[in-house]
Amino acid sequence: MPAPVLPERLAAVAAAFRAVPAPLALELLLEHADRLPPLPDALRDRPDLFERVTECQTPFFVATEVGADDRVRMHFDAPEESPTTRGFAGILHAGLDGATTEEVLAVPGDFADALGLAKAISPLRLRGMAAILARVQRQVRTAAQGGVDDGPAA
Repeated sequence: MPAPVLPERLAAVAAAFRAVPAPLALELLLEHADRLPPLPDALRDRPDLFERVTECQTPFFVATEVGADDRVRMHFDAPEESPTTRGFAGILHAGLDGATTEEVLAVPGDFADALGLAKAISPLRLRGMAAILARVQRQVRTAAQGGVDDGPAA
């Protein structure tokens, strides 16, 4: 079976991670944490729009929107004290914000593993990253189905 094709921006981020030695991968992840945009003012006081990713050790929330143009907008709320989790959110934002629903849903569930971070962060953090992607994809899938949640992603 051929490998899934990642959206161009996400593929570029993944290639950057694969190009650095393992010790520098953590630094690159932390750079993405610094690039995670703050919540827009309109969402800052709307906790009802966010879903907590309970698999993350620290409070981490995600909200997605799918526009009439089928483009996905992602919003993440994570404390500054969670740089690795924020870093992964920064990667998803850099690589997928503005992508189509089809592109977002095509990202393999083990994408975090493909970044080569296993030597830099714990398996628990990798599972949290996979859960963030799964939550994003479930929200996008629900929006694409007209708001019908078909349960956890496979």
